[in-house]
Amino acid sequence: MDMPPSYNVKSPPVITAQPESVTTFSADDITLTCEAIGNPPPTFRWVKDGVEFDPSKDPELSVSRDSGTFSLAAKDGPIHQYQGRYNCYTSNDLGTAVSNEARIVTENTPTLQKEKKVSKKVEEGESVVLPCNPPNSTVAPVIHWMDKKLRHIQQNDRVIQGRDGNLYFSHVALADSRDDYTCNTQFPSARIIVLKEPIKLAVVPSNSVVRNRRPQMMRPTGSHSSYLVLIKPAPTWIRKDGVLSESRTSKDSYDRVLRFKNISESDSGEYQCTATNLQGMITHTYSVTVEAAPYWIKKPKSQLYAPGDTVKLECKADGIPSPEVTWSINDIDPDLRRSLKHGVLTLKNVELSDTAVYQCKAVNKHGSILINAYVYVIELPPQILTEDGLMYSVAEGQTAELACETFGSPQPNVTWEGETWGALEANPRMSQLPDGSLQISNPSLNDSSQYTCTVSNSKITITAELDVLNKTVIVKPPLALRIQRGKPATLTCEYQVDSRQDTPQVQWRKNRQKLTESSDSDKYMIDESTLIIPDVEEEDEGIYTCEVITTLDMAEASGSITIVDRPDSPTQIQMTEPKDRSVTLSWTPGDDHNSPVLEYLIEFEETEYERKEWEELSRMPGNNQRTTLSLKPFLSYRFRVIAINDIGKSDPSMYTDVFSTPAAPPDSNPEGVRSDSIDPDNLVITWKEMDRRSFNGPGFSYIVMWRKVLGSGPSWNTKLMTSPPFTVTDVGNFSAFDIKVQAVNEMGNGPEPKSTIGYSGEDYPLEAPMDVGVALINSTAIVVTWAPINRETARGRLQGYKVIYCTGKPSNISFVMTDSNEERKVLGDLQPYSHYALSVSVFNNKGEGPQSDPLTFHTPEGVPGPPSSLLLDSPSETEMTLHWTPPTQPNGVLKGYMLKYQQVDKEDSPMQMIEISDHVVSHFSLKLDPHSRYRFYLQGYTAKGEGLPIITEGATTLDGVPPSNISLSTGETSVNLTWVSKERQRNVGFFIHYLKKDGTWKRSERVNSSQSFYTLQGLQSGSEYRLKIDFKNKTLWEDEIQTAGASNHKTISQGFVTESWFIGLISALVLLLLVLLILCFIKRSKGGKYSGIRTTVTHHSNLFNHP
Repeated sequence: MDMPPSYNVKSPPVITAQPESVTTFSADDITLTCEAIGNPPPTFRWVKDGVEFDPSKDPELSVSRDSGTFSLAAKDGPIHQYQGRYNCYTSNDLGTAVSNEARIVTENTPTLQKEKKVSKKVEEGESVVLPCNPPNSTVAPVIHWMDKKLRHIQQNDRVIQGRDGNLYFSHVALADSRDDYTCNTQFPSARIIVLKEPIKLAVVPSNSVVRNRRPQMMRPTGSHSSYLVLIKPAPTWIRKDGVLSESRTSKDSYDRVLRFKNISESDSGEYQCTATNLQGMITHTYSVTVEAAPYWIKKPKSQLYAPGDTVKLECKADGIPSPEVTWSINDIDPDLRRSLKHGVLTLKNVELSDTAVYQCKAVNKHGSILINAYVYVIELPPQILTEDGLMYSVAEGQTAELACETFGSPQPNVTWEGETWGALEANPRMSQLPDGSLQISNPSLNDSSQYTCTVSNSKITITAELDVLNKTVIVKPPLALRIQRGKPATLTCEYQVDSRQDTPQVQWRKNRQKLTESSDSDKYMIDESTLIIPDVEEEDEGIYTCEVITTLDMAEASGSITIVDRPDSPTQIQMTEPKDRSVTLSWTPGDDHNSPVLEYLIEFEETEYERKEWEELSRMPGNNQRTTLSLKPFLSYRFRVIAINDIGKSDPSMYTDVFSTPAAPPDSNPEGVRSDSIDPDNLVITWKEMDRRSFNGPGFSYIVMWRKVLGSGPSWNTKLMTSPPFTVTDVGNFSAFDIKVQAVNEMGNGPEPKSTIGYSGEDYPLEAPMDVGVALINSTAIVVTWAPINRETARGRLQGYKVIYCTGKPSNISFVMTDSNEERKVLGDLQPYSHYALSVSVFNNKGEGPQSDPLTFHTPEGVPGPPSSLLLDSPSETEMTLHWTPPTQPNGVLKGYMLKYQQVDKEDSPMQMIEISDHVVSHFSLKLDPHSRYRFYLQGYTAKGEGLPIITEGATTLDGVPPSNISLSTGETSVNLTWVSKERQRNVGFFIHYLKKDGTWKRSERVNSSQSFYTLQGLQSGSEYRLKIDFKNKTLWEDEIQTAGASNHKTISQGFVTESWFIGLISALVLLLLVLLILCFIKRSKGGKYSGIRTTVTHHSNLFNHP
């Protein structure tokens, strides 16, 4: 109960720091803490073992001035007088608060007792225990078995340290022999290690082969033990009377110890330890009873009350066994005026004098707990403690809480109103909490508003502003990926966040564990909302969750990665139920690797066939594991099975043994029986050869049967053949026969075959059609007619008639084909005004017969084709001359030409027409508008009319002028001039004039305006020039340039330096200077000042010249 500072009233004592129990040795400092707050400041006193204890009267103790805390500094003397149970009491005018009970347990410093040296001698394979016997203490020591070099004795499934500190050998080996097994006992709180005497273990070889022994229980002894444990981690063993919790238990010390985490009452029961080897088994059972010290279920609350109120202080505790709950007031038992029932203390019609500190205490045999509750009876005016004008932001769908914390006695009541909602009691999504806060469940954007909290029966109010933002949503969640090992996987998480929020954090999790992108590993690559696993492995399988986290809300969505692969091969392939033409095949599926098998492929191989290869025989759905296979007679099979899923095919299974079917007559006859006769007077019977797997037995062949359709009676001619075709001679031309072919083998004949009609070979037709006639339709089409021939003269199946026609040249021969029942044909696309020859013949499958006598005809005159060419030439700006060549196909007598033209760039321009009546004329001139473009149509005409036109467009050519828009590019001795020639302008010649500074005008050679490019050469580097173009006594363009390179005077200087006479002069001067220096050196040497040096040089010369 926090009293606002604005009320300046008294407050009861509240303990802020509790004393804690301690076990101590004489060398330790002892401190019992007791701190409290209150107004007026509280006083402190202590009770030890139920008797008042004043630490200030003990000169060995130091007491804190501002609290009840006291301490004892470490000393060498005895401290047993301080052992006991302590409670701290803190009081002021409003009551007394009591602390938890704290115990001080004193211990003597552990010391090493005199003990005899232990030496053990055992036979190899026996069990042995090396005792530790640590000093007695209420503080459990830490025990280490070590050798004389302080190295730990290595433990394993044969050598283990027990909970009693002893070292257990289930069976010893020769290597266990040593004389320095030392038990080191460490007491961390006493800061001391007790070293025991080394133990000698001697293992002697057995006189016989080491025998196996039945297991023996070294610890504990006997077959059953009972343990009483409090609710804290404790050792147990394997559960016998229920299911052992895997999540809360763990095994260590090589499965010899079973540990529990967070032990609870449900762990009470029997636990069994079992040891087994080849010789037998031994067990030991623990009975575990779980009890608990008292603990709180419901604590009483400190609170303000107004006079006349009813106070209910509820205090509930639990434990094993159930604790006893008692109440006291300021550490004094309550009077009868107050009622106590089921741990609830009730005070009716309280008065100011009922202000006090009430203590609730729960006790059982394992301990006690105590809690203080403050009842303050007072009248205080109401206040709103929450700041006015607070802004709350919340996302849609979250829960919003608008605070309105009040203080007063009696407790103030508040009401809430919304700016647009009014009173909020009727809104089911809005509720007022006991502390006065307004809770809005599942807020929407419409809830954004200002809300007012008002203290009832007063004018005390505050306002709060609520801003509801769009909730964060994931619009494209990660997918459930099914992927093969070694391939990359990409999970995406696209989201939408309210623009008023900051950029969210995207957190990826795998199986709820956070994933991070590590710089030293390329396992995961996280790019904003995308998670990439470059190389998927088995351990990457799992559920992947994308969390989009903002300051207000969070959205999450999950996908998954499932490792899939091709299925494993089916196994245990078996053949059952063998029959003449079937066998049942069954198999056991292999692992499908997370991708269900869709179907099974059954393949077979013929073992007696030279070219052995596996072929598909059948397919079965993926939920089948057996099938009956239909087989063909007289074949030897072996089978294998392949599983297929979405990823692909499994490897083939092992193949079966060979299964052979017996022979039988053929089940079918060959297909495609027909006559394939080409030569006259022959009947060729052929058929499609049967597959060898349809032979059904040995000695397979074909029976070929034939007879004439007319006049031969019911008897058949037969011939036995091994393959097609079969030829019958001397049967006449194009005679009809019944033909059929039957399959046969040594076991019998196939089914009765059906017959078909076949014909003997055809010969060329004997006669040509008669009465061939021609009727003209127009200048390009005729109708040809003829009389049908006698069908017997066709000497085969009449296919039709062939009309051949030409214009007199062999290269111009054309023909058309007709059906056999046609007697007329229209020929189109003929050349008008031309002479044709025509004949008609008959053709059958063998070929074409003789042609009819040639018939000649002449096509009438037609309109001409378009002129061969049309060219435009413009001699001036207003004149256009058209040049053309005659049509290549005049199609008659050309009379002349029709010229039509009109302006293209003007709408509704009239078409001008000019008739040229002389067919010899090949050009024509027109006067035209120089500013317009024209389209020209030229067509020839005959007596039949105008032909097709040739069309072209053009405009007159304008008078040309030199260019004025010129681009320049200068070099050292030249300049490049480029320009774009104007359209429709006639080419014109001009000169480029150029003037060097301080020089005279020069001009270039003649340049044409159509060139578009010119290089002006012969300029001097580093010089300035003026360029211009004149035309008809007028300057059209001018510009100034400077060529690249050094200027003129630098060029002269450079040439002077490189002249040969100058180089020779300089060389002569250098040579003369060198001669003068040599003469000066010789003259100075003759003075004798340097004779010692000269002698030394001579002496050295003799040394070098000595042989």
